Amino acid sequence: MRQRGLGVGLTVAALFLLLGIAVAFAAGRFPVALADLAQLFLARLTGRPSGLPPAVETIVWQIRGPRILAALLVGSALATAGAAFQGLFRNPLVSPDILGASSGAALGAVLGIFFSLGVIGIESLAFVGGLIAVAAVYVIGSLLQSRDPILVLVLTGVVIGALLGAGVGLVKYLADPYNQLPAITFWLLGSLASVKLADLATVAPLVLAGLVPLVLFRWRIGVLSLGDDEARSLGVDVFRLRALVIGAATLMTASVVAVSGVIGWVGLMIPHIARMLVGPNFSRLLPASMLLGASFMLIVDMAARSIARVETPLGILTAVLGAPFFLWLLARGRRTWG
Repeated sequence: MRQRGLGVGLTVAALFLLLGIAVAFAAGRFPVALADLAQLFLARLTGRPSGLPPAVETIVWQIRGPRILAALLVGSALATAGAAFQGLFRNPLVSPDILGASSGAALGAVLGIFFSLGVIGIESLAFVGGLIAVAAVYVIGSLLQSRDPILVLVLTGVVIGALLGAGVGLVKYLADPYNQLPAITFWLLGSLASVKLADLATVAPLVLAGLVPLVLFRWRIGVLSLGDDEARSLGVDVFRLRALVIGAATLMTASVVAVSGVIGWVGLMIPHIARMLVGPNFSRLLPASMLLGASFMLIVDMAARSIARVETPLGILTAVLGAPFFLWLLARGRRTWG
C-alpha cells in the first residue's frame, strides 16, 4: 500500500510538471495554441519545417524555452535544498532562507556585481557566502544551550540573515547609482528574464554536483530523522553526513541564486507539500520535492510575465504565497516526524 501510495504521489507530481511545462510554453502575452506547440515539437524531433510563422518559433524556442529550463532548474534546486535542510534539522519549518543560505549567497553575489566579476566569480562568491552563513548559524545555534534547539537555530538564522541583509544594504549604498545599483536591485528581487542558455550551462553542473551526494546518501539522510544517537548506533557518521548535506544543499542554493536572484520561500513550502503527498521518508521526499519545485517555479514565472504589463519580480510573488503558508504552519504547530 505504501509503494502504491508513493507511485500515485510521484505520478501526480510528474503529471503536474508536464502540465506546467505545456502551459508555460503556451501562455503569455503572445499565446501559442497547444496544436501549434505539438507541431513545433514534432518538427524539431523530425527535422522538418514546422510551417508556422517565424515569430512563433522565436517566442517558443528563444524566449520561453530558456526561461522554462531556468524555472525547472531553479525550482527543483531550491525545493531539494529545502528538503535536505528540513531532513537534516528534523523540522519542516527550516529552509535555506531561514538558515541564512540565501542571504549569504545574496551578499556574495552582490559583492561580485559590485566588483564587476563574471558569472563564475559571482557564483563562487555566492557559494562561499551561503556556506559561511549556514555554518555560522549551525555553530552558533549549537553553542547556545536551550530546551528548544530548533527554535534557537531558527532565531539564530533570523539574526544572521538580518546581519547579512545589512551587508547587502551597505553594498547597495556604496554601489554606482547609474550602473551597479540598478543591476543589484533587479537581481535582489529575483527574475528569470535575463537568464541565458550559457548561464544554465554553467549552473547546471554545480546543481548536479550538489544533487548527486543527496541522492547517493538519501537513506542515511533519512536515518538522521531518528536522532543523532540512533543514527550513530546504525553506523552513520553524523558529523560528516551533516557537513556533506550542508555543503551540497548550499551549493545548489547558491548556484541558482547567482543567476536568478533571491527567490525565497520555495525551500519552505514545496518540501512540506511534498511531505503531505508522499510522506516524510527522505528517499521519497527528494524526487517529489524536485518535481513539485520545478512545477511551482514554472507557474510563478508564468504569472510573473502575464499578470501585468511590467514583469513582476519572482521574489515578490513567492513572498506573497510563502508568508501566509508559513503562518499556517505555525498555527498547526510542530508535529513529531516519522
